[in-house]
Amino acid sequence: MKVIAAVDIMGGSVVRLVKGDPANKVVYSSDPVDTSKKWEAAGADMLHIVDLDAALSNGNNTELVVKITAAAKIPVQVAGGIRTPEKAEEMLSRASRVVIGTMAYSDPEAVRKLVKKSPGRIVISIDQVDGKVMVKGWKESTGMKVADAISQFASMGVEEFLLTSIERDGTLQGPDLRNLAEAAKSARITASGGIASLEDIVKVRSAGCSSVILGKAMYDGKVSIERVKALA
Repeated sequence: MKVIAAVDIMGGSVVRLVKGDPANKVVYSSDPVDTSKKWEAAGADMLHIVDLDAALSNGNNTELVVKITAAAKIPVQVAGGIRTPEKAEEMLSRASRVVIGTMAYSDPEAVRKLVKKSPGRIVISIDQVDGKVMVKGWKESTGMKVADAISQFASMGVEEFLLTSIERDGTLQGPDLRNLAEAAKSARITASGGIASLEDIVKVRSAGCSSVILGKAMYDGKVSIERVKALA
């Protein structure tokens, strides 16, 4: 199982939010590039760089994201505010993969074209509450069920899905194993949200997920990349 280190950027700093709420954040570093290098050196298989300001339509941190992708010696996937095909193409010119959420649900045809042009490099973000997909910085519901979203985009050739439990993200309350296991029956799933311990990671792997994103638990020292890698 791949270990992916999250670097969430807001206002130029590395932060973690609780349930995606910008009013409930902890700042961990003022240097996202240095933080990214730290997780790379610790053995992460990939970096997951999220521009939270772009996701929340509150400016962007594109310059920092570009610096991280340029400095990294491991694959980087970029997420947050990628809401036009042009933005996706720009990020694909610098990163290994892009994570698309809101645009996928408002313009699925754009996803189809991107997948055709860059196969294996488009990850669809499925951010869910009670099994329903949320968009626009987790503020609006699409009304779509997780299973339906996977089915729709898998039929277009999407190979990777990032499944986040919004209610658990940044809470250290444990992963949403039921939804993860169900989703993993039909697609390659990266698990995100709620992970607090090595035991949680073992459970996520047992649920069939191919990758796990480490965020708050890693920043708070509850889980180390080295120990997670040793599980394999």
